[in-house]
Amino acid sequence: MQKVVKTIEKNKFQEVRVGISEFKGNDLIDIRIWNTVKDSDEKSPTAKGVSLNVALYPELKEAILELEKELKKNNLIT
Repeated sequence: MQKVVKTIEKNKFQEVRVGISEFKGNDLIDIRIWNTVKDSDEKSPTAKGVSLNVALYPELKEAILELEKELKKNNLIT
C-alpha cells in the first residue's frame, strides 16, 4: 500500500509527506521530504526522512503528544 495522508509545505521548493508505504512485505509509516524537480512542477522523494514499522505507531503518537506538551509549556504554540 502506498498512500499519502498529509502533505506539509516546508518551503517553496520542498514538502514533507506523511503516509503509509510497504517495503519487503512490511507496512511502514513514512515521513519524507520531497523536492521540486528542476524545471518541472513534479516532486521527487529524498533520502531525508524516516520509515517506521506500523507496530511502532503507539510510541510515535506518544512522542508527538509529549512534544506538544513541551511546545505549549515553552509557549512555542498555543
